[in-house]
Amino acid sequence: MKDSTSRKELIKQYKGREILGGVYIIRNTLKNKLLVDATTDLRGSRNRFEFAQKTCTCIDLKLKKDWDAQSGNGFVFEVLEELIRGETQTGDEFKEDIKLLKEIWIEKLSGETLY
Repeated sequence: MKDSTSRKELIKQYKGREILGGVYIIRNTLKNKLLVDATTDLRGSRNRFEFAQKTCTCIDLKLKKDWDAQSGNGFVFEVLEELIRGETQTGDEFKEDIKLLKEIWIEKLSGETLY
């Protein structure tokens, strides 16, 4: 019984966890270029970026030429804005909010060199 109770509690904790999305950039510090992107899972995106750096695997085709030439060096992951998914918000509503947030940031960064 104890195992099923702890399993139920773990499932409850997982479903009740805070979902954090947002807008981030991958900055090429050597060429001063930015890739702006958005996600419904900032932690996952950061983890994928860190894994890509360790394995020298490009994470976005827009970066590929520079990433390969620099072996993944000189790139940094920076969060521009975080957004917590509302308790009553559907997944689609959250995705739409994130998409709008990305568009706002692309407009804010229009003077920068973007990928």
